[in-house]
This record gives sequence, C-alpha cells and structure tokens, in this order.
Amino acid sequence: MGRSSILLMGILFTCCWAAMADAEYMKYKDPKQPINTRIKDLMNRMTLEEKIGQMTQIDRTVASNEVMKKYYIGSVLSGGGSVPAKQASAETWINMVNDFQKGSLSTRLGIPMIYGIDAVHGHNNVYKATIFPHNVGLGATRDPVLVKKIGVATALEVRATGIPYVFAPCIAVCRDPRWGRCYESYSEDHKIVQAMTELIPGLQGDIPSNSPKGVPFVAGKQKVAACAKHFLGDGGTTEGINENNTVISRHGLLSIHMPAYYNSIIQGVATVMISYSSWNGVKMHANRDLITGYLKNTMRFRGFVISDWEGIDRITSPPHANYTYSILTGITAGIDMIMVPSNYTEFIDGLTSLVKNNFIPMSRIDDAVKRILRVKFVMGLFENPLADYSMTKYLGAQEHRELAREAVRKSLVLLKNDESADNPLLPLPKKASKILVAGSHADNIGNQCGGWTIEWQGLSGNITAGTTILTAIKNTVDPKTEVVYIEKPDAAYVKSEKFSYAIVVVGEPPYAETFGDSLNLTIPEPGPSTIKNVCGAIRCVVVLITGRPVMIQPYVDTITALVAAWLPGTEGQGVADVLFGDYGFTGKLSHTWFKTVDQLPMNVGDKHYDPLYPFGFGLTTKPTKVT
Repeated sequence: MGRSSILLMGILFTCCWAAMADAEYMKYKDPKQPINTRIKDLMNRMTLEEKIGQMTQIDRTVASNEVMKKYYIGSVLSGGGSVPAKQASAETWINMVNDFQKGSLSTRLGIPMIYGIDAVHGHNNVYKATIFPHNVGLGATRDPVLVKKIGVATALEVRATGIPYVFAPCIAVCRDPRWGRCYESYSEDHKIVQAMTELIPGLQGDIPSNSPKGVPFVAGKQKVAACAKHFLGDGGTTEGINENNTVISRHGLLSIHMPAYYNSIIQGVATVMISYSSWNGVKMHANRDLITGYLKNTMRFRGFVISDWEGIDRITSPPHANYTYSILTGITAGIDMIMVPSNYTEFIDGLTSLVKNNFIPMSRIDDAVKRILRVKFVMGLFENPLADYSMTKYLGAQEHRELAREAVRKSLVLLKNDESADNPLLPLPKKASKILVAGSHADNIGNQCGGWTIEWQGLSGNITAGTTILTAIKNTVDPKTEVVYIEKPDAAYVKSEKFSYAIVVVGEPPYAETFGDSLNLTIPEPGPSTIKNVCGAIRCVVVLITGRPVMIQPYVDTITALVAAWLPGTEGQGVADVLFGDYGFTGKLSHTWFKTVDQLPMNVGDKHYDPLYPFGFGLTTKPTKVT
C-alpha cells in the first residue's frame, strides 16, 4: 500500500508539474518565437474587451495606473502641451510613463501600452529639449543625411523621457502657404518630401535588407516607432484651409500626395496617421477605399493605422453628432487605433456594442489588434516595457544642439544681397564700431521656434533653453563692436546714431494648425514698420522668421539683404554663423515665394508661374575670414 501511494503521488506530482510548466510557458512572452507565432498565441488568449482596449488611445490627462488596468488601454499620448508638470524633468516624465505602464503590466495578459507624443521638430513638448528647425527649413537644406541624423537625435531625446513612439514625420506636400501647417511640410514638391523620409530610419533604425516590404521595424531601446502623417492630401486643401477638402483627381492625389508614403512604408514605418481633411468631399477618416484598399492592400502596409485627435468624431458635421456612426465608419474604413482622447468609455462601449450586434465583424477587430501587437513586438516592448533613467543624459545634449545649429545654417535661404553684385552686404563684417539689431523676433526663443513648442500653439518669450539670434550676434561680433538692440526704433533715431549697418529680425507669431490659416499672409505689425524705419535709413539685412513664404514684395526695394530663416528652433547661433561669414549660404527654396496672394495656389510647373522668388532659388556666398 505504501509503495503504491508513493507511486501515485509521484505520478500526480509529475502531472501537476507538467501542467504548471505548460501554463507558465506562453509563446507570446518568448522572444525566441517568431513574431507571427507570438501574435497568434496572444490573440487566442484575448477577450473582446482586451482587444478593444488595445485599439484605444487616451490622453495622459485622463490616464492612470487604475484606468490602464481596468480598461486594458493599448496606448496613451501627450497632446501638444500635455505634460506631467511645467518644466518637468526627464525623470518626472519617466515616472509618469512607467506608472501607466505598470497598470498595463498588471492586467491578466500583461500587454504593455505604447506611449506616443508629437516630436515634430525635436522633442518639442519637453523643457530644455533640443528644438530643430521646422520641416519647412529642413526642406531648404536639400540634405536627407542631415535629416536622418536629426531623427537619430530626436529618438534619443524622446527615449530620454521614457517614451517609445512619436507622431512624426509629417510628410504633407504643402501646395498653398495659406495653410496653417505649411511649416510642417518639407516642400511643395513630392520629390523633396520623399527624400526627407530619411527621418524615419533615423527615428526607427535602418531596416534590415532582407525585411519584407511593408513590415514595421524598430531597432531597439534607443529608437522610437515613427508615424507617417497625415494620410492623405492634407497639404492640398482648397485655399489652404486646415482640415478642408482636397479637390484633385485620383491620378493627382496618387502622383503628388502619395509618393512619400511609398518611401515611408519601404523604410518600415510603424504607423500611419489619418488626415482630418477630405478628398473630393469624402472625409479621409471614412475613406475605406484609400485606407484599407490602397494603404493596407495595395501598398501592403503591415503596421497600424491611427486616427488623429478626435478624428472619427469629425466624420460628422458637427463633430460627435452621431458617435455610433463615427465609430462604425472609422473602424470599417480600416483605422486600427483611435485617438479618443478623453471620452474613452463612450468609445469602448460603442465599439463593443457594434461588434456584439454584428455591425462590425470580428475579423476587422482582429486585423486591428494584430497590427497593434505586431508594432509592440517589433519594438521590444514586451521585453523592455519600463523605461530606465540611463538615457536622461540625452535630453538637450550638446552634440544635438550642434546638429541643430548645423541644420539652421543649411536651412537659411539668401533671397537678396544688394542689387549691385560688387557691393553685397553679406557676409557682414564682425569688426564694426556700432551695429543696430531690431525687431520682435531678435531676442525671443519662442518666436524663433514657432508652434508645437512647449505648448501646442507655441509661445512668445524665452520659453526654453537655447540661444536667441541677438545673443548669437553678440557672441559672434568683435568684442569691441557695440551692439545696440531696440525692438521698435524710429527712423529719426536710426539716422542719428551712425550705425555701421542694421540687422532686422521680424516675422510671424507662433501658431499651429487652424490658428495659422491665413488668407493674406502678411507679417503683423510692428514687423513692416520696423523694416521701413530701419531699412529706409541705413543698409540692413532683414532676417525673416516665418513658417512659410509671406507677403514681402512691398518692402523688398527698401531692404539691402533678405534672408529666409524659417522657424530655426533653439539654436539661433546658426543664423549668426552664416550672416557673419563663418559659413556660406547654401539653402534653396523648397516652396515657391509668391508676389501676391491673388496668385495662390501657385506651384512650380504651373502654366502661369510668375513668382517673386522661384522654387529652388537661393543665392550663395562663400565662407570668409572677413573682419
């Protein structure tokens, strides 16, 4: 009896041990398993509730450890200016992200959430981050290698705050500068935009040569998942009105606005964001033909498709008028993750009801969740879900600031340098007895960074670490040169003071999205008055800080030299580097500079093309040792 009891106990122990081992071994948690095997294993374990949670992205303002756990939330984001604290440190960011992540990891299956943020010209929400020139300036560099380096630096700074996903690059083709997002576009020419998709391998890492087309790729803990946006035609709306209707043939849409998406997908972009705009009257968030038919089926994109902020709400007019219809239409169109961002329970309940009542097939939900999980597995989130503090050193790193300074130098476009070639004003002499610096943008970090900086709309003032153009000028001139700064000098004063020359720095105030839409594209006062008062009295160089070509024709004859500096970001020293001849001007216009707004839209190749400065224009100077 004793021996059979021992034998029976042994058999039971062996069976229990085998059962426990089997229960503990989950293929989806094994990094040695192929990704498709891991996805299949995890999908087989998930309930509808867990799947719909994965499709939901909420803003950090409504997120918490408990919310992540209760609703199985798949993603959290920071909208523009949505930060854990004013001037928050990298450590504060990491603590917040990790707290949300711990909520996700404590769920039944422990699926990590993915945290996303707008890092559209560097890690622009974060205090003391390096702010690079906006895309409008980078397009003028014609330098994809430089843009790739900016991607590498941005990924490091984003990871420094514990974040693994960025809503960048914007690969819109801005066909009309009246659009308030034109500065987010590299060019009116799709070929330049295509070249600048090099930002993607900078952010994500170089895709392996044997990788199948369309499969997302992210190369480890120092890289971030990227997002090509906004699909499709966002830069071609009527009169440049943001979120408006793009009226164009299918051939035109595919030949102008689609090409950069081919490049992005070949480079392994992880996600694609849908545009608020419409194409020939059909909202893009509702366009199944282009999202599922073209992006997913024809181009074989295998990452996930994400909506814009409350993007499905805007399928109806007014927004949110019939939210059940919006959910049904957006999900059926092929959107995989919905940026809710605050009223997430309404979305979860609505989508659950639509699936349970057979309005949305389970196959559509499974397609969405597979794509989201694929990106999470590719990123290594299951192996390394929590951020550590070892990367905080990269935030605002000196080598990144040097790279941004180089980008500023290469982005400057010289539009005029005196009429007579034998007497150019630029490069400026460093040794001068007294020089005047004037203008609202000369000593203002916020103005030179533009929108999407610290806050969604940007801010005027010295809002983060960096070098203003005034400080850069003082750093560059001879120590004996007197630099006088007066923001709005009058003409009589300028004439009376015996200045050697003047530098006038004026332009647009910060703005983002619809707030930047402009039908007249004029520089606001006191910009024009400052140009008139200073340049009417003395030889001057006007440095324009703008997100696009603006109305400058009335003042050109008064101005000795004219420089388009776009929105250069925090490293104003790059402007002085070129003004004073340490480096030459090399930038070329990637957007046509119009004479009057009545000509718009006007793009290179148009039949009636009569610009003030044509696409590709840019005077050059050689570096000099001039004193």
